[in-house]
Amino acid sequence: VSPFLSLLLSISAGLSEAELDSMKFLCRDKITKKRRESVRSGRELFEILMEQQHIASDNLHFLRKLLKDLRRGDLLSQLQQFEEEGELGTPGDQPDEQEKPNDVICENVGRDWKKLLRELGMAEVKLDRIEADYQFKLYEQLFQGLREWQRWKGKDAKVADLIKALRDCRLNLVADLVEE
Repeated sequence: VSPFLSLLLSISAGLSEAELDSMKFLCRDKITKKRRESVRSGRELFEILMEQQHIASDNLHFLRKLLKDLRRGDLLSQLQQFEEEGELGTPGDQPDEQEKPNDVICENVGRDWKKLLRELGMAEVKLDRIEADYQFKLYEQLFQGLREWQRWKGKDAKVADLIKALRDCRLNLVADLVEE
């Protein structure tokens, strides 16, 4: 289970009906009236906010603002604890900075991004989700795909694997740029 989704579920459970109404009011500029009126729980509100990319596990600014405006320090503490635990886990789980050639790859791969990520072993379902989440944003699709691959592989996400996958996809020029 995703720690982020668990956090949202916990926050949702802690909201009163009046607080949910206040949150919906604060989301007037983010969510249409029709969608706001259909929301019956914090979970449903968070789903919409995630769909529209106003909140994400690595983008908690808007959620933090909502909780501050509600004056829910207890829920803010849960959010802060989630962030701290995420930061503690990040260094060991992610490759070193020199092993993040994402910019070079994103600027040069283009429409073959799915082929590259398949070569890296990513599941087709994840690729489809990324494609749907970032429709018509080719650079962002590849960037998010590479981030997902790094999260999935953790310490085992190596530049050598990226270079090999690029070469296997006949993207030798990009592989050469990454090696540099």
